Amino acid sequence: MARALLIVLDSVGIGGAPDADRYGDAGSDTVGHIAEACAAGRGDRPGLRVGPLRLPNLAALGLGLACEGATGRVPPGLAPGEPLRALWGHAVETAAGKDTPSGHWEIAGVPVRAPWGHFPDTHPAFPAELTAALIARAGLPGILGDRHASGTAIIDALGAEHVRTGRPICYTSADSVFQIAAHEEAFGLERLYETCRIARAVCDPYRVGRVIARPFLGSEVDGFRRTSRRKDFSVAPPDGTLLDGLEAAGRAIVSVGKIGDIFAHRATGREIKPAGNAACLDAALDAFAELPEGGFVFLNLVDFDTEHGHRRDVPGYAAELEAFDARVPEIHAVLRPGDLCVITADHGNDPTWTGTEHTREQVPVLAFGPGLATGAIGRRETFADIGASVAAHLGLPPLGAGRAWW
Repeated sequence: MARALLIVLDSVGIGGAPDADRYGDAGSDTVGHIAEACAAGRGDRPGLRVGPLRLPNLAALGLGLACEGATGRVPPGLAPGEPLRALWGHAVETAAGKDTPSGHWEIAGVPVRAPWGHFPDTHPAFPAELTAALIARAGLPGILGDRHASGTAIIDALGAEHVRTGRPICYTSADSVFQIAAHEEAFGLERLYETCRIARAVCDPYRVGRVIARPFLGSEVDGFRRTSRRKDFSVAPPDGTLLDGLEAAGRAIVSVGKIGDIFAHRATGREIKPAGNAACLDAALDAFAELPEGGFVFLNLVDFDTEHGHRRDVPGYAAELEAFDARVPEIHAVLRPGDLCVITADHGNDPTWTGTEHTREQVPVLAFGPGLATGAIGRRETFADIGASVAAHLGLPPLGAGRAWW
């Protein structure tokens, strides 16, 4: 039996979705705008990177051509310079929104049909009864924030008051999220996690996709910084995901990064959650090297999104893309004949765009492996085609949505 490795480059979109105007994102283009900014000298940062965006290995897999399919243009420097080594295409999300769970669930074959609940961009943002329930059940002295905010900005603004008062910082965004930031030492990391578990139950009637624990350290004098011990508390996905099919078939599953959190730890097999893209890719490649026949490794690389997209950091995002590109040969090296690797994304987060939120974009689909076909697979009308194709490759029954490109 074949094996499969599915890599989600979190937020690496390649151009506005057909309905991007509904979200204020018409014209957004994460990869394209980064490439254009780098070509114009706006991606330079001393000690980090300079010059045009250089992604030769991803270009050889068809990334530039996938971008062309989505936007009508190949971004600067992404034209393939050697024979293409993959199937390439681009995919459109059918679920509403532009958030991580809906993107990943659709990739795994189950598009979200009902809309998520969102909190208004007002102050306060949360319903009074929700806030009162959280305070009472978690035994809190109150909360801070209660508004839409950038995570780093609100910690800078309210971190000192949080330490003084013991009130956690609660905030949201355009995504379906309820985020709680607290100091690991002054408030306690386990207490933060337990508060988030309570918040998960409190938020369920509002159809909130994720409650996110955002621990941080530091002081008012030295400044505050978020740590790597973030944890997401997602609602469970609908039944019938690719992971459910793999588990039912008795296949080996390894989930790396925040995949376990995204799928509410259902059918996620052995979970590995290192800190940082490099460590996550290391763990995924090590796991794949030992994976038995018929097995599956599912990897999310979140730093593109959290460290650079939300912070509107073009040089940092460009450097992260180049760092991943440099390791594509390692991915090729771990694949045996018949194995499949798919590289894709879950949404966009254009660092040249206004605000700090995700952008509603199409995503690349790059599928390759020793002995597998190469060529164009065109526009896929749902992310679920990815899960359907992986399921077909692994000899699983068809999923409930999606059409395999094989």
